Amino acid sequence: MYQKILVPVDGSATARSALQEAVKLAKLINARLELVHVFEDMLYWLDEGYVNYAELQESFKKSGEQMLAEAKSIVQQAGLTAEIKSLEAKDGQIAPAIVAEAERWQAELIVIGTHGRSGFSRLLLGSVAGRVVRSAPMPVLLVRGGEYSIDSDQRNV
Repeated sequence: MYQKILVPVDGSATARSALQEAVKLAKLINARLELVHVFEDMLYWLDEGYVNYAELQESFKKSGEQMLAEAKSIVQQAGLTAEIKSLEAKDGQIAPAIVAEAERWQAELIVIGTHGRSGFSRLLLGSVAGRVVRSAPMPVLLVRGGEYSIDSDQRNV
């Protein structure tokens, strides 16, 4: 069974759902967790001449560290421990950064949230989770965001 589970966090409700599933699974099988947050190298998106690049990057890094601290707190409230790691994605390559960290840490499973977009919005926005699924050498558990209704067995999004 899985001993090391990597969970990317980005502060979204979808990522929180994935974290909650990873915590349940880790408790059930006594696995270790690593929580990762990937922040983008904003030079990829912005012209450095118009913004204070160093200040902006530091702001993104601090925001990610706060997300990791909140996620770690959720894990600790469940009676588990987790390693945390902040990663910088060069050239906006978030999925490869996640997969590389999973390989480095020797994760046996990645648990990641997905918005479940389809059609034009998926084409326009892409999917980090989809790219992780296609490139990861280990199993990936996709957790769809939103709430479940037990009575109707339908998702309330």
